[in-house]
Amino acid sequence: AEGDRRVPNGISVWVGMIREVGMREGVDWRLLSAIAYKESRFRHNVVSPSGACGLMQVMPRVARQLGFKGSVMDPASNILLAAKVLGKIEKSLDFGPSASEMDRLRIVLACYNGGIGHVIDARNLARKYGGDPDSWTDVSHYLTLKSDPAYAEDEIVRHGRFVGRQTLAFVDGVIDRYKTYCSSVGR
Repeated sequence: AEGDRRVPNGISVWVGMIREVGMREGVDWRLLSAIAYKESRFRHNVVSPSGACGLMQVMPRVARQLGFKGSVMDPASNILLAAKVLGKIEKSLDFGPSASEMDRLRIVLACYNGGIGHVIDARNLARKYGGDPDSWTDVSHYLTLKSDPAYAEDEIVRHGRFVGRQTLAFVDGVIDRYKTYCSSVGR
């Protein structure tokens, strides 16, 4: 079995490629690296039980939605697709001007992992019940509540029940690793 593809005194063998894509797409390469670590442990040839592929665990249907025709398993393409997905999610969420950078990032990561529909539902629930749809604290609370039928069946919920524990763990794991990379590796 292939190891986790990290290198001594470095983040991964993919760091050059990740840096290049990050610079081109305007996404911090350390964030992309944190996602790659959390999604695949830097293994480029993995496919999840749900069909997510490669370093960044991109779903083939998402690649098709972006008009991509090549191999989702190609590492450079996989990283590029992930960066494009992150940008598309960020643009589609319509954050208010008071949303903090870290709340935005956490909400975007939750969409990347759990699906934008579930996160939009959680933001709508937060709004309905007096919370802040731009606050990760409030959004994560309602993501968790979507496992409760009383919330999952609310009239404003469009994407059904959702057990958000895995997504919350993903967001926390990526943020922790991103902070570690930011403190130990320069831009």
